[in-house]
Amino acid sequence: MQLLQRAQVASFCNEIKNQNKKIVFTNGCFDILHLGHVKYLAQARALADFLFVGLNSDVSVAQLKGVHRPVQHQQDRAEILLSLKSVDAVSIFEEATPLELIKLVKPYVLVKGGDWAPDKIVGGPFVQSLGGSVKSLPFVMGYSTSTIIEKIQKL
Repeated sequence: MQLLQRAQVASFCNEIKNQNKKIVFTNGCFDILHLGHVKYLAQARALADFLFVGLNSDVSVAQLKGVHRPVQHQQDRAEILLSLKSVDAVSIFEEATPLELIKLVKPYVLVKGGDWAPDKIVGGPFVQSLGGSVKSLPFVMGYSTSTIIEKIQKL
């Protein structure tokens, strides 16, 4: 399990592919890890031999979720993800979308949660142009970081 810098991603992924392993890629903020995340990541990992997670940087999380997010620093979020048996590698991306990271990974499968239609998943056309597939996994109902934060604020 590794936290990879951007400059390491392409060669690392090529080594994985040279071992005849297929990579599945997903991305997200994973700010407060909850059961929905854990189940989703396990489902994603089951689609290929190796799960690569693109992790939104602190700056990109704040742009997406607001100034009070993330709750946890990007390095902490990365280490928490890497502690899961389903996650094989993580790389933090600064951009608004993971497209540039997806282009380096060149995954066999690209996945997002069920709240994303497959034709709206960033990087989908690129992955399909390489012969890969794009999937929207079932959303695990009842779990969200925002709901957890709201519950804590009411305590």
